[in-house]
Amino acid sequence: MKILCIADDFIPAEYIEEGFLGFPELAEAAEIRTWHHESVEALQRDNLLVEQGGPDAIPTPAGLFDGVEEFDAVVTQFCPVPASVIERGERLRAIGVLRGGAENVDAGAAAARGVSVVNTPGRNAEAVAEFTLGMILTEIRNIARSQENLHQGSWDRDFPNGAEIPEIEGKTVGIVGLGQIGRKVAAFVEVMGAHVAFYDPWVSESGRWTRYQDVAELAEVADILCVHARLTPETHHLVSADVLAAMKPTAVLVNTARSGLVDEQALVGALREGRIMGAAIDTFDVEPLPADHPFVTLPNATITGHLAGSTADAFKKTPRLLAPRLIDALRGVSSS
Repeated sequence: MKILCIADDFIPAEYIEEGFLGFPELAEAAEIRTWHHESVEALQRDNLLVEQGGPDAIPTPAGLFDGVEEFDAVVTQFCPVPASVIERGERLRAIGVLRGGAENVDAGAAAARGVSVVNTPGRNAEAVAEFTLGMILTEIRNIARSQENLHQGSWDRDFPNGAEIPEIEGKTVGIVGLGQIGRKVAAFVEVMGAHVAFYDPWVSESGRWTRYQDVAELAEVADILCVHARLTPETHHLVSADVLAAMKPTAVLVNTARSGLVDEQALVGALREGRIMGAAIDTFDVEPLPADHPFVTLPNATITGHLAGSTADAFKKTPRLLAPRLIDALRGVSSS
């Protein structure tokens, strides 16, 4: 058996080697090549293009898939696997994706050839959930704003939410998407004394948390609205202008998921006009964020550069999480 593994700047070759150590049949079969970029930013740009446009959005990296005809499986994180590669893979039985989704793999071409595609759902759930909690606190407690003022030599404490600075205790945190990340965020804020409510059409009940059938209805009651849904054609702009209009004027929106889940222009308008108190945003429709984007100058927005899921721990553990799923795929065992 032979497995072609494509490393990159976030999951380098040594992470794959370490992750496969406990799985001899993978460790012995792995041939690791690296998708090189001049910078992490360049890799992120390519990844965003693929996320938005699919595996044919950028050219297949030269040489990375040479001899793919000889491999039984391909393992990748961000590197695209288009139909042209899959069709050449005469022996391919499985494609392992070192991420929560599989947008960079041509799923139709894989299915047509009977190639299983497996990913690693939840691989960075802890990282994103922790970051989300940090974004909530940074926005409502003005942590970044105060630091920026001090860097500028100012002790100014006149913040956009100055009259309504809240605590998490006693507030309602609305979770849009109660998957692994959403559940972790819910548990964090519940420990801090918040009431948790959620919207997720795929979750029928969650015991102690209040379920809403409509996003706008959830938005009406939430003091903090956190977005953790998966982006699909059906969830594009799930947080629409109408949902933003339903939010309390003292509420904040936090998005550490995909930018397409939120109507970005409607959010800019809501912030600019003070119809909601603030927002904390980690992903954007255009990345890197243009210097002249309204988010850069809005005083009631906390912005970060697509950082939520990027921890060394998340990247290191991903190959280990993928390994048993890849073995099952190669053996023809269905993974759930």
